[in-house]
Amino acid sequence: MHQLTIAGKTYRSRLLVGTGKYKDFTETRAAIDASGAEIVTVAIRRTNIGQDASQPNLLDAIPPSQFTILPNTAGCYTADDAVRTLRLARELLDGHPLCKLEVLGDPTNLFPNMPETLKAAETLVKEGFEVMVYCADDPIQCKMLEEIGCVAVMPLASLIGSGMGIVNPWNLRLIIDNAKVPIIVDAGVGTASDATIAMELGCDGVLMNTAIAHAKNPVLMASAMKKGIEAGREAYLAGRMARKYYSADPSSPTSGLIGS
Repeated sequence: MHQLTIAGKTYRSRLLVGTGKYKDFTETRAAIDASGAEIVTVAIRRTNIGQDASQPNLLDAIPPSQFTILPNTAGCYTADDAVRTLRLARELLDGHPLCKLEVLGDPTNLFPNMPETLKAAETLVKEGFEVMVYCADDPIQCKMLEEIGCVAVMPLASLIGSGMGIVNPWNLRLIIDNAKVPIIVDAGVGTASDATIAMELGCDGVLMNTAIAHAKNPVLMASAMKKGIEAGREAYLAGRMARKYYSADPSSPTSGLIGS
């Protein structure tokens, strides 16, 4: 199977994972290892990656030598805040340009503020960032983000942390069919079958955090998500049979039957 390519770098895994909401860094690392993920996203405003030398550093548990660190702007509600946050992240990560942009519009539902997201994306791309962007499942705005120069577009499946799965597969198909950059579902996955469906639709990958971290057994769920992603990708490449409503189609040959 073709590997996932983002900003010129290839990855074997199409599962991207977050690092928040675990009980400690040890559980975080165990779940990430079970997931097989190579890209790991970190909320710069909530997680220490060197900002505070007196506190445990996540990068000791998840070193950049082993994983691609994807700093994100979770908790930002304006373009200016998001840009400042990612400038700090780039300094902390020695000039690392890959980042995840998210600008939220509401603290309750965490839906993206798309005007601010578009504004921030323009600034960051001009400053040389490789922007992977969380956004609404709006085919027009997704295309706008691609045309700005984002290296991956990441529409939500449903609200962040909701576990509701893919609520609008038709919009996702419109986005996928019109895209020239990777489309990665970000937010809303609840279990492995949700991840499988996203991949069967043709998504290039899935990013998740809560679905793993809030499972009763996060490490086991991480393993399930890995398998779900792989199964969905293989099914997409294989090409499912056509649906035939109101028409049976025997699986065995009908010619040469006894008595016929």
